[in-house]
Amino acid sequence: MILKSGKRILANVSGFSVGELMTVVSLIGIVTAVGIPSFLSFQPSMRLNGAAREVLSRLNWARANAVQNNNTSVVTFLNDHSFQIFNDANGNGSADANETVTINLQTNYSDVTFAVTGSSSTPTFNGRGTASSDTTVTVSNPSGSKTVVVSPTGNVKIN
Repeated sequence: MILKSGKRILANVSGFSVGELMTVVSLIGIVTAVGIPSFLSFQPSMRLNGAAREVLSRLNWARANAVQNNNTSVVTFLNDHSFQIFNDANGNGSADANETVTINLQTNYSDVTFAVTGSSSTPTFNGRGTASSDTTVTVSNPSGSKTVVVSPTGNVKIN
């Protein structure tokens, strides 16, 4: 009796048929074909957001260093994709060793450029955290643009 029930169990074991496997593979292919173009069109806007946040965080970092060390931090925009932060740690007004940091946005965000407008193209933060003037950095790529604004009070935000 035990032998007959064991044969019955083994006889009923079955896997997936070729038709079932083909159906599942077809559905995965259809979902992938629909999803990939959406994902690819989503990437430029994510690169734009990331680049704008990178500019924002670096400007806030320059301001924080100026306040922390009670000195001056100057942000100079070198071209349409890189900028330099000069943190005058010793207060002599000139860039010495280890006082400058250069950031190239296109290292991580290949299609992003920026343009600088406002009353000053070089925001300067003093030891109290205020800026010398207002500056607007417009970060753009094919998906659009975002603006990073430095106010004279030192507040940095993305509009």
